[in-house]
Amino acid sequence: MIAMRSGLILLCVLLPFVSPKASPRQLKCLVCKSLVEEIDKEVAKANPEHTIEVGSYRLDTNGDKRQRKIQYARSELHLSEVLDSVCDKFEDYVQAAYKTNHQPMIFKIVGDNGQMNPLMSEVDITPDDDLNKSLKFYCEALVSEHDEDILRLFAAETDNLDVQLCSEHAKVCEQSLSSTFDTEGGHEEL
Repeated sequence: MIAMRSGLILLCVLLPFVSPKASPRQLKCLVCKSLVEEIDKEVAKANPEHTIEVGSYRLDTNGDKRQRKIQYARSELHLSEVLDSVCDKFEDYVQAAYKTNHQPMIFKIVGDNGQMNPLMSEVDITPDDDLNKSLKFYCEALVSEHDEDILRLFAAETDNLDVQLCSEHAKVCEQSLSSTFDTEGGHEEL
């Protein structure tokens, strides 16, 4: 009886420090949004002055080639290269929950600058049995299933890429474009 009571007291004391584990659907949504951020970062790293010629090398009826120059960063070639390696970045991500509202999230432990992520003080890391390999798996599944959508959306440089990809195409998030903006100022509610 005393052992059960002390176990119950210990559970009540430790329960507030255990982060709730995100559902697989929540994780897929979080991974999708982070995937969009990672691709955006890679596109931004490309030299904006670097262009490539795209189009047909065949002659049309007037004897002209139908080619045009486009920015390399948004080309199918560059975006395909990015998609080949972007999911490897998810090996550096962990699951966590905000300390204030216990909202699940994922983030990189070490930022792109090599420093510890400042979010570490604002979150509780969620223990994960598979050492967060599911994050990379979810990313690879998204890229594999939606590679054409990803290439098209990023090549077109459209707005709200995360909503378009994750909600409209992959359907792993519940937010739609119509709920992205409020009626007054056009601010995002993400």
